[in-house]
Amino acid sequence: MEIRTVHANGVEFAYLTLGEGPLALCLHGFPDTAHTWRHLMPALAERGYRAVAPFMRGYAPTEVPADGAYEGAALVADVRALHEELGGDQDAVVIGHDWGAFPAYHLAGRFRRAVALAVPPPGSLGAGLLDYDQLKRSFYIFLFQTGLGERAAARPGFFERLWRDWSPGHDPAEDLEFVRRSIGEPANLSAALGYYRAMLGTTPPSGRYPALEDGTTGPVLYLHGAQDGCLSADLAKGALAHLPAGSRAEQVAGAGHFLHLERPAEVNRLVLDWLGTSSSAEMTQVRPRGFTS
Repeated sequence: MEIRTVHANGVEFAYLTLGEGPLALCLHGFPDTAHTWRHLMPALAERGYRAVAPFMRGYAPTEVPADGAYEGAALVADVRALHEELGGDQDAVVIGHDWGAFPAYHLAGRFRRAVALAVPPPGSLGAGLLDYDQLKRSFYIFLFQTGLGERAAARPGFFERLWRDWSPGHDPAEDLEFVRRSIGEPANLSAALGYYRAMLGTTPPSGRYPALEDGTTGPVLYLHGAQDGCLSADLAKGALAHLPAGSRAEQVAGAGHFLHLERPAEVNRLVLDWLGTSSSAEMTQVRPRGFTS
């Protein structure tokens, strides 16, 4: 995979890329990096897509944004600008995990196909977030609203424990090294926590971006790990009712929050079946073994 840069929405984004063809934009979450897509990107490239995984705003080597904006509308504006700057057309697709799922929902109608992982669609969580067990899982969100957030997250073992709680049985060592390089510096760590501060209003909206309309704009494939220790699989049971017609929701057995890393073969299959073969691959009659249209 190559690493390149592109200027979009006033931010210099670094991104990994592999393959040629229509754009397949892969968006990571927290605490994670573009390297999280290392299993899916080769499969997308084989299927005839140009897989692109940006490091999200504030995650090095992408720069910390000068506007200091981390509200959802800023993330959506980033993805809209990346789509344009990277030459995305009507055959482009988007895949988002965790925080990356948020712009995927809001821009699903802009892409031919959309996939979201590990965070159910807007409106589906409701009172479930106030369940006692879920509140315990979500402690970090409230911690990050305070000045103790950076101090706690910078302590040795914090992110390792988080990953192991969220994806029980999964060895996060390789990804934790990527995380250390990406948000190990104080400015980058504060940027990553800024997403959560904006989410609960601790940091007010920047005023640079128009308010987002509620709801999802196009059909989505939603995937959730059955053993997710971040957001209980119970919270995802009603996901389909909050997605547009034509959507699908699947639970991945034996997987936690980072399901695409824990069960890459199964997640790749589900994603590729949903996306189908790109038009460029169809024109060259490239059909990987085992694919059925």
